[in-house]
Amino acid sequence: MPSLLGVFAHPDDESLLAGGVLAQHAAAHARTAVVTMTWAPDSPRALELADALRALGAGPPRMLGYGDARNPQAAPGRPRLIDALLDKVVAALVQQIRSFRPDIVVTHDALGQLTGHPDHRRTHRVTLLAVGAAGLANLYPGAGAPWQPGALYAATHPDSGIDELGPLLTGVGKSLLTVPDSHITATVDVTPWLDQKWRAILAHRSQAARERPLPGILSRLPAYARDRIIGTEYYTRLDIRPVPGNLRHLVR
Repeated sequence: MPSLLGVFAHPDDESLLAGGVLAQHAAAHARTAVVTMTWAPDSPRALELADALRALGAGPPRMLGYGDARNPQAAPGRPRLIDALLDKVVAALVQQIRSFRPDIVVTHDALGQLTGHPDHRRTHRVTLLAVGAAGLANLYPGAGAPWQPGALYAATHPDSGIDELGPLLTGVGKSLLTVPDSHITATVDVTPWLDQKWRAILAHRSQAARERPLPGILSRLPAYARDRIIGTEYYTRLDIRPVPGNLRHLVR
């Protein structure tokens, strides 16, 4: 299987949104890794992230250390991700992409997943820019030799794919932002890797112990209900390369 780099906003996003695919690729001896945009490398959640990535076979944490939009304790003294200079954030992610040289990059969707978290949306936009820039030698020349990933996928949730999860989220006051089913280009059955995915989710102990975060919601469910929710992952493939052609005018 191709090498895979996940780019996510917070510790636990990687396990909830793409834990099955990360474990699937690692089980096939593909290189896998995760870049986490927020929280400091010396924070308690960094230790949880390390345990989660170990369960998924995704190597050590790669934390950019920006502040969380909703938690001032995430990275004291650092700018919040949503406030940081866009060019600097893109350059930092380009360096990670060129260092790891992935075949595939996976990140948040444009909606910011179901809850529309501003850090999720910022991470989506930064990743779009960084994946395109990473292959251009004249952009960020100090960030390493150029490398163009072959594909970019956004982890997402279709309208039809949240039957059981929807009421659980609205029950704790969370929103439900989904995409039309026609936007889904990959539906991955990750049930063979559910053990690894669930261990990774539970590794985020601070979230599993609370009422509103999704790890806490899932941990209160019967195993059969939880497995139905986390056993399928949905992705939308995004264009990142120029389309070959010799056009004389612009077309749709």
